Amino acid sequence: MRRILVVGAGQSGLQLALGLQAKDYEVTLMSNRTAEEIRTGRVMSTQCMFDTALQHERDLGLNFWERQAPRIQGVGVSVAAPDSSRPVDWLGRLKGHAQSVDQRLKMSGWLDAFTQRGGQLVIHGASVADLDFFSRTYDLVLVAAGKGELVSMFERNAARSPYDAPQRALAVSYVHGLGPRPEHPGTEAVRCNLVPGVGELFVMPTLTTSGRADILFWEGVPGGPLDVFRGVSDPARHLALTLELMEKFTPWEHARAKGVELTDAGATLAGRYAPVVRNPVGRLPGGGLVLGVGDVVVANDPITGQGSNAAAKCAASYLSSILMHGDEPFDEAWMKATFDKYWFKTGKPVTEWSNAMLGVPPEHVLNLIGAAGQLQPVADRFANGFDNPADFDGYFYDPEDAADYLAEVASASASASGSASGSGPSEE
Repeated sequence: MRRILVVGAGQSGLQLALGLQAKDYEVTLMSNRTAEEIRTGRVMSTQCMFDTALQHERDLGLNFWERQAPRIQGVGVSVAAPDSSRPVDWLGRLKGHAQSVDQRLKMSGWLDAFTQRGGQLVIHGASVADLDFFSRTYDLVLVAAGKGELVSMFERNAARSPYDAPQRALAVSYVHGLGPRPEHPGTEAVRCNLVPGVGELFVMPTLTTSGRADILFWEGVPGGPLDVFRGVSDPARHLALTLELMEKFTPWEHARAKGVELTDAGATLAGRYAPVVRNPVGRLPGGGLVLGVGDVVVANDPITGQGSNAAAKCAASYLSSILMHGDEPFDEAWMKATFDKYWFKTGKPVTEWSNAMLGVPPEHVLNLIGAAGQLQPVADRFANGFDNPADFDGYFYDPEDAADYLAEVASASASASGSASGSGPSEE
């Protein structure tokens, strides 16, 4: 039986550990917190996961909260004008529903499942020296802890990392009491509110420790009017700032948030980090090798909501590579090939899209976003790109591709309208 050590109990680490455990590998999991500490701690992310990522959880029987969590049916985009009106406002429909489950619920539940199924859990904040020792007794060491000393083992890939500083200041609040959008009262959706030159407000339904809730998530351009959360430790003050900014920049969202309250004492989070792609193989002082997983090797800004999705896809890809490798040694060539398989299918498209959305949108992208308000197929395709970011390569980045796509959709829409108007009985 092959012995594998997984360091880190987040989406990618736990999903991979549970997947390997189900295939009869001897798995040891290292976490710096117990399940109870995770469950009662502070929120960690917004984690809206789309159909493909959710299917990876279903395939492993880990979709414990699928019936309780809100079923997100669409992705809406609103663009704020300088006078706080909405010149652009539309809703794209998802082919398969999305869901957000508070990681405090999910990770603590998965950690409990891992131990209940016989997995060896070590509660310890691992150091490089620890891994240097453990690497001699395991066939493979996987590092899925994306912060702290361990990350220093993985060198930044400058060619794949255009930013060396944070591009957004992040502020999250989990709340109860948010009203529905009046234009779509029965539709659960992720709402992306774009405030040009200032930042973005994302609003999404979630399942948290106290039941159904909503997440208010500001992404602010550093140094701009949204960059006001640094040093704010009081959750009530954090929420008050969030609502003040909503009233000023997105009054249509503020109108349904006047009665909100935080879900619990740990319901706020603020921070910032530079998007980065790192080389996947870490070298230990004693000569051993470790393989980075998830946001250890590809950490994008959450502007496109891809963190948990990419982590789930990375875990699924690595699991497949490990199973196919059989009893062969997990050497450096295999590690690089395993990462490349994930990078070219998932990591690269996600990184390209996320980095594009962090910049000033070019005219053709503005045209696409505007046209989605009149052409439902454009809105739907954009919404489903959250599930499959590779699709953006066909129409989003190049001005000619975008123009050809819009002309094609407009022509098809006109033909459909013409056919519908001429489909009734003729008069003689």
